[in-house]
Amino acid sequence: MRNRRFRLAILSLAWLVLGNCLIAMMPGFAGEKRTDTVLLGKLKTTIKDFEGDVGIYVYHIPSGREAAINADSLFPTASMIKVPILLQLFDRLEKGELSYRDEVVYKDSLYYPGADILGSFKDGEKIVLSKVVMLMITTSDNTASLWCQRMAGGGEAINQFLVENGFSGTRVNSRTPGRKEAWKKYGWGQTTPAEMATLLLQIREGTIVSRAASEEMYRVLCNIYWNGEALSQIPPWVQAASKQGAVSQSRSEVVLVNAPSGDYVFSLITKNQKDTSWEHDNTGYVLLRTVSRLLWEYFEPDSRWEPALDMSKWTK
Repeated sequence: MRNRRFRLAILSLAWLVLGNCLIAMMPGFAGEKRTDTVLLGKLKTTIKDFEGDVGIYVYHIPSGREAAINADSLFPTASMIKVPILLQLFDRLEKGELSYRDEVVYKDSLYYPGADILGSFKDGEKIVLSKVVMLMITTSDNTASLWCQRMAGGGEAINQFLVENGFSGTRVNSRTPGRKEAWKKYGWGQTTPAEMATLLLQIREGTIVSRAASEEMYRVLCNIYWNGEALSQIPPWVQAASKQGAVSQSRSEVVLVNAPSGDYVFSLITKNQKDTSWEHDNTGYVLLRTVSRLLWEYFEPDSRWEPALDMSKWTK
């Protein structure tokens, strides 16, 4: 009898341990956060000679390891502001104030100068709202983005959504009453590396707007045309949700990688860059690629994948 009870106790303990291991492997499970001093040291070494200001936040979800450099400092979002626009737009969709599959009518007054797809439309042409959203995120179409900002209720509504969800640093500045001075300093939007990573993480976890809305937003964020920087250092068969941003003195990217050994998210933003060129070897672009590669190799040390030596002719 005693042996039987002992075996049952051992079996129960084994099932408990196995259960905890399986839970820890689940995509939504997050370990207790703690600073990864080794990773932090590698990141500091990587950015030490960069001519400009750099902010980085990295979080490995299953282990809880994180690394932060100026992660709570304000930086320009550039096109990464399209993530908060996406969130508020989906909040309106969730409430039934807009319909994702309905057609909307393009007007010339929406035009934003540049090489955008939507900007080539003629006044009065119709397009399904879901395609406007795709253009905003996938190709970072600025005309589509300003239209989405308007349909989301404008900058004030987006900023109120951010306040209600606990984001104190991320704000829309462009075409938003009362934010002229912030617009002069940061441009279209402002954020911190930690908050931008958290936005993507909450979409991944389905904890913002709604689970159904988050899943659709995540699908959209996994289809990116501008894949020449951070995404180029992740195997093309590994899914990653992301958004990129760039203005003359700033380069930025936020990426959540669905890696084999566990998801990780990172956001890297620069400002006051000395290098303002738009070439493949711009120091901001190089830094994005270098850090992305560093993180992939750090979290996936057994991966034998190596990116092609020269991808410059394939980058957009």
